[in-house]
Amino acid sequence: MGGAGEGSRRLPSLAVVGRDRTTLKQMVNEARSGPVFVVGIWRSGTSLLYTLLNQHPQIALTYESDLFLLRSLFRNGATKADWLERWEFWNSALSRHDIDTSTLPSQTLSYPAAATLVWQQYAGQCNCKALYGEKSPNYFDCLQQLAREFPDARFVVIWRDLADTCRSIVRAGRGSSFFAKRGITHRALIGYRRMKRECDALERLGIPLHQIHYEEMIESPEAVMTGICSFLNISFDARMTSLDEADRSAIYEAPQHAGVRSTKIELNAPREEVLSPELQRKIAGYVAFWKKESKGVWPRYPETDGDADPVGALERALDGLHYRVLRAFDRFTAWVYCYAPIGWLRKYRGSRTGNSSEQKTQEPAALSEVPTRH
Repeated sequence: MGGAGEGSRRLPSLAVVGRDRTTLKQMVNEARSGPVFVVGIWRSGTSLLYTLLNQHPQIALTYESDLFLLRSLFRNGATKADWLERWEFWNSALSRHDIDTSTLPSQTLSYPAAATLVWQQYAGQCNCKALYGEKSPNYFDCLQQLAREFPDARFVVIWRDLADTCRSIVRAGRGSSFFAKRGITHRALIGYRRMKRECDALERLGIPLHQIHYEEMIESPEAVMTGICSFLNISFDARMTSLDEADRSAIYEAPQHAGVRSTKIELNAPREEVLSPELQRKIAGYVAFWKKESKGVWPRYPETDGDADPVGALERALDGLHYRVLRAFDRFTAWVYCYAPIGWLRKYRGSRTGNSSEQKTQEPAALSEVPTRH
């Protein structure tokens, strides 16, 4: 499932006659020193994967720091002077990771430079030789953009049965404004295929990519984590199969993270169905279409498509349009948080939470909705 390649770096050794493709991939992967991105659709196991990965003494990823979403702060080489304040206001990334902002410049040249400074500082707190980078489900449809920003990046992508992913989103919406927002399951449904296209593009470009499945991570964590370590060219550490003594300090205090804060890696017990019949039909129809399109290869889970009829061309077109509108709104929301007066944003946040200083322990309101004047 994993892939590696040349990306934007040219290595003379790739021209050596007689090298097999696997060896070449390993050589190029070893030459990469850039960030590691862990990505998946929301509620697909990214938080569990992040927690297990960070159990390794040579891995120190940030948790949804999401500065890429605010890259408008670094337009045309001109950094907004208050980029640190706005980033912290967006999702408390700096305080959640105990970043010493006094060591960071108020002016920096680019988004990649700013993000790397923070990732490296966080990794340095743990181990100066640790692999740095970020886990974020919000990057599921922009892997190619990230690869352009970071030519030496490596990607670990996690998949989960789409119906179970949507069920988890719906349940999370009972205690989270982010997961309760309109259109979130539609973003996940259409975004599932968008992420597949992004992965396919990375593989075509020869960019290092390793894909895993949530179901297999739960059933055989040692095998899955060993595979990731091999991809990252580090030794396997048995602590990666356990949540005991895991550092969860950067994870939001939210009900849907109860599983990550437990001590066991296990599937949830069967629960009542929370998906509407219409959403169940739509998911089954898309899975049937994708399996037919890929000759049964993708998605791996569920292993069968049941008796569902594949969705038709008109429904796919309308769903795609709806998805683009929703994602355009998400991008506009981030733009507002980059450019609106910070005092206005604080006032708006305070009116919604009752206390604008609560952000460290709560999920970010940033992606839930865009502030508008009433």
